[in-house]
Amino acid sequence: MTLWAHRMSGPPAPEMMAFTASLSFDRRLASFDIEASIAHVHGLERSSIVDEAEARLLVNALRRAGDELSAGVFEFEPGDEDIHTAIERRVRQLAGEAGAKLHSGRSRNDQVATAMRLYAREELVRIADLVLQLQRTLERRAVSAGQAYLPGYTHMQRAQPVLLAHYLLAHGWALARDIDRLLATVERLDVSPLGAGALAGSSLPLRPDDVAAELSMAGRAENSLDAVSDRDFVAEALFDIALIGVHLSGLGEEVVIYSTAEFGFFRLDDAWATGSSMLPQKKNPDVAELARGKAGRLVGHLAGFLTTLKGLPLAYNHDLQEDKEPLFDAADQVSLTLVAMQGLMATVVFDTEAMQQAANDPMLAALDLAEWLVGRGIPFREAHGIVGALVRESLERRLPLAELIESHPAFGEDALSLLEPGVALRGRRTPGGSGPEPVAAQLEQFRDRLLEDSERIAARRR
Repeated sequence: MTLWAHRMSGPPAPEMMAFTASLSFDRRLASFDIEASIAHVHGLERSSIVDEAEARLLVNALRRAGDELSAGVFEFEPGDEDIHTAIERRVRQLAGEAGAKLHSGRSRNDQVATAMRLYAREELVRIADLVLQLQRTLERRAVSAGQAYLPGYTHMQRAQPVLLAHYLLAHGWALARDIDRLLATVERLDVSPLGAGALAGSSLPLRPDDVAAELSMAGRAENSLDAVSDRDFVAEALFDIALIGVHLSGLGEEVVIYSTAEFGFFRLDDAWATGSSMLPQKKNPDVAELARGKAGRLVGHLAGFLTTLKGLPLAYNHDLQEDKEPLFDAADQVSLTLVAMQGLMATVVFDTEAMQQAANDPMLAALDLAEWLVGRGIPFREAHGIVGALVRESLERRLPLAELIESHPAFGEDALSLLEPGVALRGRRTPGGSGPEPVAAQLEQFRDRLLEDSERIAARRR
């Protein structure tokens, strides 16, 4: 029997139940529903809506239902529309007459919204910790890279040499912003909807502030209409996860490119690569490719859910049931991707000889030559033109750039040292830049950030 059976003259159509039910995917909310239900019971007891004995019966029944679900022995029935209905039905079986009081002052609207917030709070903190693990791997690899360098690219054209550590930390700082976003979303969602009821609150003397405190939430919702209809936190979580996916996709793309024979910068560990079913010589970067592919899936979840929210009237609408599957899948997929990319980046071999050979192309010192002229009083645009003309002449006449630099009146022999391997790179001292001195300082800053974020994440764990 459904919770609303007495309003209808007959049973619901099986096809309608199959279409509207969410039990097949919302079971992962069980522990959060039970946690919130126990807090609700304690609130009912404080408000004298249930007595001490009834509260004890209800809490024990809720805990037993939770144990049965954890052990996989919970028996579902055809009338269980969702996990919340199933738990309440089991509590009524276990607690008898007292079980009928569990739902006093509560609607599934504020009940489900609370469970979703509790789930998202825990899940986003867990994802933030996985991001941190990948960052730690990048930091370790940056330290072990030493003074190795490779070409930096713009438009996928060689631009300037950068330290390998600088390249790895660039991805690490992007992930640091992801942690910021996840924890900021957790802070905003940490509000209890319980007490809002279906949409307008309750005439019963509920104590929603006490319930929020028991759930270790920052407070209760200020507006009952908003409390049951707000799914901003789901949209925010999906955005945070989608952007993590985009960052991992970019790193994956570079792994794919740099591990090709044409580049030869990366060599994949056998444990984190696959072979071909037909081509015996192949070692394929499937982890990196799937990191790219899953980013589209994550972005799709965000776009789809925002479309669901668009134009919904206040307050609760059954459309909001569509918040669960996108968030559940997004959390699962980004977690798998983070773990896999952490394993890949922990084991990839950097061919520093191939990297440095590519980065030692004299053309990559073009800006340094222009800045050498700037340091001698020549306006940058003029210096840019001088060097650009020499680069063009070198390519067209197939002459070494060094030969043209040496014979040019604006340069001479003094500028030739900039074309020697690693010299231009070592001269970059701008804070945040790619030279040895700023990268050493950046590593210290990054370590401090990892420690800070580790403490922030630990503070959010329960």
